[in-house]
Order: sequence, then structure tokens, then C-alpha cells
Amino acid sequence: MKKLIIAVLLAVGLSAFAQDKKEMEKRPDRAEMEKLTPEQRNQLMLKKMTLDLDLNAKQQTEMKQIIGERSAKREAMRAARKANQEKPTADALFAMKNKMLDEQIAMKNKMKTILSPEQFEKWNAMKDRQHHGHRGSHDGERKAALKKA
Repeated sequence: MKKLIIAVLLAVGLSAFAQDKKEMEKRPDRAEMEKLTPEQRNQLMLKKMTLDLDLNAKQQTEMKQIIGERSAKREAMRAARKANQEKPTADALFAMKNKMLDEQIAMKNKMKTILSPEQFEKWNAMKDRQHHGHRGSHDGERKAALKKA
């Protein structure tokens, strides 16, 4: 009986961490994305957001500017990390994470002003799936349960 319970728990645990094959096929490989220029990546991101959020022309213009700014910041941070190969101190790590969270707050506020409430909810859901999708299939269920409580 113990072996049966362990086998069932193992099967359930493994299925919870299994990735959806269709979702994996949709995601481009990181190496493929790095072959693109920053402008090409920005354009693809804008088109994907336009399709997913049904952006109008004004929203597309504003999003293009925001995507360009974020891309430039990301490239500068990547170059700075490559230049400084030392492991950051605890204070430096705190400062980096603090700055990153400040930028995320600013981005969220910008998105609230650009997008309609429905579009903002979709964007938030997309962002959550993108950042937390690899943690397991029950994350969304947990968040939904917490919101209801």
C-alpha cells in the first residue's frame, strides 16, 4: 500500500512540473532571439502586444517608445554586468534589486495610463504567465484562490 501511495504521489508531482508541449513550441529559442537586432526584437514585441491587447495606433506609438527605452536599459545593464565580472556585495545586490523593483513600479504605472482597464488586466495576466509560468501549473490557481479569499 505504501508503495502505491508513493507511486501516485510521484506521478502527480511529475505531472505538475511537466511543461505543456504546445506552449514550449510557441516560445522562440533564446539563441534565435539573440540573433535579432534590438530593433527587430522591439518590433516583434510591439506586434505581439498589439495582437494580444488589441492596441490602437496611439497606444502602439506610446508602447513603441516604452519598449525602446526598456530595451536600451536592458542592453546597458547587460554590458555593465559583462564589464564587471566581480560578484556584487550584499549592498550592491540590494541596490540593484531595489532599482529593478522601482522600475517595475514605474512601468506598471505607465501601463495603467496607456492601457484601458481591460487591456491592463490582460497585460498583467500575460506578465504573470511569462514570469511565473515555469514554477508549476498550480501558481495561477493559487493566486485565483487568494484573490477570492
